[in-house]
This record gives sequence, structure tokens and C-alpha cells, in this order.
Amino acid sequence: MVKRSKKLKTAIESYRAEIEKHFEKLEKDINKRDEILARYHIKEIDKSLITALEKKMILLGEEVEDIELIKKYKNLLAEYKRKLGMGN
Repeated sequence: MVKRSKKLKTAIESYRAEIEKHFEKLEKDINKRDEILARYHIKEIDKSLITALEKKMILLGEEVEDIELIKKYKNLLAEYKRKLGMGN
């Protein structure tokens, strides 16, 4: 079980880093007014990365503070969607 927990923690950290990279790229694309790439990053963050991160955290049984991180990412994503005029 320890080995599994270690792998899950590593995966969670990897997803966090990937999400942060996509948010940085999203910000750059919005500043450049490149809506096509910005929408790609939004979909990538929303549909695959946050979902995968949530599943890993559930498997590991992460703390409330980590669940707050998911909420933070979702709120930030909603803000970017508003900037681009995208619906839910």
C-alpha cells in the first residue's frame, strides 16, 4: 500500500505542475488574443487534467486543503471562460 500511495502522490504532483503550466499558457494566449489556443488550454485543463487530479486525490484520500485546490482551479478556470465569453 505504501508503494501505491507514493505513486499516487507523485502523480498528483505531476498533475498539479501540468495544470499550472496550462494556466500559464492560457494567460499568455489570452494576452496575445489567440482564442483558439486559449480555448484548447481551457478544455485540456477542464476535461482531462482536473478530472484526473480529482480521481487521484480520491484514491489517495487527500485532505480538505487539497480539495480546496481543486475548487481554486475550477474557479480560476471559470474566470478565464468568462474572459473568453465561453459558457459553462
